Amino acid sequence: MDHSRHIRLSSTELTADILNGATIYGPGDETIGSVSHVHGVGPTSLIVVDVGGFLGIGAKPVAVPLNQLEFMRDESGGVHAVTTWTKDELKAMPEHIDP
Repeated sequence: MDHSRHIRLSSTELTADILNGATIYGPGDETIGSVSHVHGVGPTSLIVVDVGGFLGIGAKPVAVPLNQLEFMRDESGGVHAVTTWTKDELKAMPEHIDP
């Protein structure tokens, strides 16, 4: 997928309503997870990403800082993000457990 043509989300669009469910792509443009939910508001937010599994079953939730993901819209309006992390790097992170 050519992300260079996608429109980056503005800071006001980085809300749970918009980001929940977004697909996360790794450095090789492979799907590495999806946004489960968001903790916080603004640039200090944590994004909980479900990594691995199939259709959400067996996925491991990990929390990553918002600024480590670049969120954008594709030509059809769908929201997704790209990151430099690989699926294996995310899987190696501690599991996120909601308080």
